[in-house]
Amino acid sequence: MKKFIVVAGNIGVGKSTLVNLLSRRLGWEPFYEAVAENPYLADFYGDMPRWSFHSQIFFLSNRLRSHRQLLDHPTSVVQDRSVYEDAEIFARNLYDQGDLGERDYATYRQLYEVLTEFLPPPDLVVYLRASAGTLSRRIAQRGRDYERTITADYLDQLNRLYESWIAAFSLCPVLTVPADDLDYVAYPAHLELVVQKVLDKLQGKDEVRFEREEVARINGRA
Repeated sequence: MKKFIVVAGNIGVGKSTLVNLLSRRLGWEPFYEAVAENPYLADFYGDMPRWSFHSQIFFLSNRLRSHRQLLDHPTSVVQDRSVYEDAEIFARNLYDQGDLGERDYATYRQLYEVLTEFLPPPDLVVYLRASAGTLSRRIAQRGRDYERTITADYLDQLNRLYESWIAAFSLCPVLTVPADDLDYVAYPAHLELVVQKVLDKLQGKDEVRFEREEVARINGRA
């Protein structure tokens, strides 16, 4: 049976890398964040309160379209970032910062909730959890100019929203990966552990999680 899994997590946590590695290891099709030119982006950065609603609606519509296409894809797929994160993390953060007004946020949430109510969920969300310190270190290592202004405080703020969202998420199973402790790029044993947990979760096995002793043991062998 074909499967649809999503890799979710904060900026710099390693989503795209894990999508690539899982796809190669399992022989599934990877799908990365769509590079779509948001026609509101320049206006948004010039005046966030004025253009945040328009910008978020554009991102939401593109993410919903991608989700629908992946559901119809003939083979198993691994997606980089979910449709849920646009609303639960980034739109919510704009609202919390005062850059998305009460009325616009309520309208956005209503649209998001109605659409996702009729959109079948993925088979599994793989949530990569990491501290702001780890995220900042990895962002610095990849050296993207446009990410240089991202602060640890901002990453911490997004982490709190991620934790709140994942704690309440119930549309499909969730596998939480301790990304502070696992380096699946440098150590094949770490990747194999993640792959096995993903397969166990997809098979419906009970109580699939990364135990602290298990991670410590595999770190000792890496």
